[in-house]
Amino acid sequence: MGVASRSRRLVSGQRRQTRQLKLAFGSSGGGEASGGDMRRAERLAAEQTPESPADDGPLMEVICSRENLQAALKRVQSNKGGPGVDGMTVGQLPAYLRQHWPSLREQLLTGHYRPHPVRRVSIPKPGGGQRKLGIPTVVDRFIQQAVLQVLQPAWDPTFSDHSYGFRPGRSAHQAVAAAQGYIAEGHTWVVDLDLEKFFDRVNHDRLMALVARRVSDKRLLKLLRSYLNAGVLDGGLVRTTREGTPQGGPLSPLLSNLVLDELDRELSHRGHRFVRYADDVNIYVRSERSGLRVMASVERFITRKLRLKVNSAKSAVARPWERTFLGFTFTRRHLRRRVSPEAIRRFKTKVRRLTGRMGGRSLHQVIRSLGPLLRGWRSYFGFAETNEFRDLDGWIARRLRCMVWKHWQRGRRRFVELRRRGVPLGLAAGTIRHIQGPWRASRTMAMARALPRRCLDDLGLPRLWSIVR
Repeated sequence: MGVASRSRRLVSGQRRQTRQLKLAFGSSGGGEASGGDMRRAERLAAEQTPESPADDGPLMEVICSRENLQAALKRVQSNKGGPGVDGMTVGQLPAYLRQHWPSLREQLLTGHYRPHPVRRVSIPKPGGGQRKLGIPTVVDRFIQQAVLQVLQPAWDPTFSDHSYGFRPGRSAHQAVAAAQGYIAEGHTWVVDLDLEKFFDRVNHDRLMALVARRVSDKRLLKLLRSYLNAGVLDGGLVRTTREGTPQGGPLSPLLSNLVLDELDRELSHRGHRFVRYADDVNIYVRSERSGLRVMASVERFITRKLRLKVNSAKSAVARPWERTFLGFTFTRRHLRRRVSPEAIRRFKTKVRRLTGRMGGRSLHQVIRSLGPLLRGWRSYFGFAETNEFRDLDGWIARRLRCMVWKHWQRGRRRFVELRRRGVPLGLAAGTIRHIQGPWRASRTMAMARALPRRCLDDLGLPRLWSIVR
């Protein structure tokens, strides 16, 4: 029995149940695919070959199945996030669905659902400038997540092995390790490509044509098109969107990978060694001349075929140790991963912001505010193979000592505080008498004895160096 007939039998049975019962999202039974049915549909989709990955049957019933929706609700709740244009919070979503899900489900199954515009917000980019995000309503995030959970298991196996961004079981660390492997093989020049405003420039017609090759359910195609055209609320006005996949919704990463899968296939067809993470593409070659030739030809393909634009200011042909990839770079000798200077500068800026003044907070409170930043940074950049962490630990301890010295304010109090913490009389007096400025004071023996590293450890300050010792 073919895929099409099996899918039609599954869907026809679901539709008969739907006509018999109209139940709320929280109820069980009629009109919703069972867990076994949903897994069966995913298995059928996974059997499609990369050359012909289109699904032969309707998928909206699988998307609206109880098991899939429960998983989507849990994921949206765990991701949290701010409200969309309607002001509804994630905490209000379950109660809303209990009341309104039957009508929402009917709209989805009949192809009449219309999403809300997204709320435009801007966040600072690590390298400077602003990144524009589109925040969907929590209901639209819930529906997008349900769609993602059905499409991603079918689509992801067909994507390139050289693609690492926003994919299950793949990570930025794997991308950096793959790049390191190419360099170790002797491909010591990199064509570093940056796509200019990629998420804002995706052509909707081309994207939907790619989706239509994989999805035959016209209701789902209509829903995806409506999400692309939902519009953006910016400055109190709703602006229509004719291109782009706004970052912020669950579906955006999957759709972006679908668009750039064309680039992956082209680079693989040409035999290039490359790594792609979202819209960051690095191609590794053996010479500068080859790199310049590859840069010109790939830029033509991106411009003419994909209708996207390469950011010339951020793209270059260079040595890998002169470029940054996902926050890492490489040493020239012995080829080891290290944290890029730009990432270290950004990290220090964040630490300075948190340790500028105590502002009525205790040292313990300041350290507690530092904890999430240090643990998150250590978790990601602990993948480096060099020893920047020991120096950073010392610098962070010095920042805290500098902050405490400022808090003590005047010479008499500083002297009393140093003595109270066990600093010898002569050392305390000499430090007060001769040291000028809090930053210089923070590196003195007196402050090191008054606020030793073990004291900071006891207050809960995470260490960076311990992760790589």
